[in-house]
Amino acid sequence: MKILRVTPSPEPCVEAGWHASQYYLDGPVTKQLVLSLRPLGSLLLLEHLRQPFFKIESHHYMIKGLLGDTSLRVALHRDYQHEAERIRRIITGGEEI
Repeated sequence: MKILRVTPSPEPCVEAGWHASQYYLDGPVTKQLVLSLRPLGSLLLLEHLRQPFFKIESHHYMIKGLLGDTSLRVALHRDYQHEAERIRRIITGGEEI
């Protein structure tokens, strides 16, 4: 999966010490992609909804989105911005966990 671009999230959360970005992908978010991100934190996957939703949370970041959508949101705590590169490598298949 390629990341086409990363933009600041339209939902600000800087006041709480978090920085969020929208990651635009070259294809839809699949269950396989979500499961590859699972080792990053606790996974909530609601795949029986009309638009299946997922969220992966750890103490330092959160990744969430909809299955079938071509973007996802990544929020990182301000002290853990370095984790963004690791998350990008996993999304693009460049790193095994």
